[in-house]
Amino acid sequence: MLVQAAAAAAGGQEYPAPALYVVATPIGNLADLTLRALHVLAMVDAIACEDTRHSARLLEHFGLTKPLLAAHEHNEREAAAAVLGRLARGERVAYISDAGTPAVSDPGAALVAAARGAGYRVVPIPGASSALAALSVAGDTLGSGFAVIGFLPARGGERAEALARAARANLAQVLFEAPHRIAALGAALAEACPERTLTLCRELTKQFETIATLPARELPAWLAADANRVRGEFVLVLHGLPDDTGAAGEADHDTLLAPLVEALPLKQAVALAMAIGGAPRNVLYARALVLKTGATPEGEPN
Repeated sequence: MLVQAAAAAAGGQEYPAPALYVVATPIGNLADLTLRALHVLAMVDAIACEDTRHSARLLEHFGLTKPLLAAHEHNEREAAAAVLGRLARGERVAYISDAGTPAVSDPGAALVAAARGAGYRVVPIPGASSALAALSVAGDTLGSGFAVIGFLPARGGERAEALARAARANLAQVLFEAPHRIAALGAALAEACPERTLTLCRELTKQFETIATLPARELPAWLAADANRVRGEFVLVLHGLPDDTGAAGEADHDTLLAPLVEALPLKQAVALAMAIGGAPRNVLYARALVLKTGATPEGEPN
């Protein structure tokens, strides 16, 4: 019945063939799937997906059976060739990731590029996105835009550089994190930008969804207050900064910070620079961290 209802609601639009359909899937609650997405999944000839077992369970829930093609970050070239072969035969092929909108911090961009490069239509079927869901409830009144950072690099140096860039950026920054690293990320954010407002979203659209907005300095204590708070999948929004926080150029900060960072521990150098120059602590700390790690603003070694 649901598939028929989806066809009635969404079937009036043209669905070209051959074409690759990029379909958003639930980020937690199965009801996140739109009627149009359900109609397309029922209509296509095959579905390329990040994890065939995960996607098979999703399709089974809605009573669908389709040929599944594994298409993840480790087999992009082979997966693209298989999809292009089907498109060459005039088929419609959908691509879905494990959760949310494909190709946004998930695999899919290479497949989309290959299909478009071969001259085939690529059709977006919008729906759930954890990044946009988190931004929608952040209430960020300062942000004039946003950047989806996704998961920070796992390596220590690269991770520190990426965190420093996020901490000093004026735009709202959207970060993803896994449960086994959320405490470490909370401590790092509290250190890098203690006064910056952030919104933490845990288990979005699931039964135990949790949303909290607080200064970054309070995040470690908030996480430690309840063992359940470090379970699940996390999306964090670092709220935007006022435009005037970047009024002093990095060169001005460096003139003051560089000798202090060289001679003093990081915290002490930042505290002294703040007392002398009056710039916000989170801005100075982010720049001092870059100077300390030897990264340029683009994250390349000096």
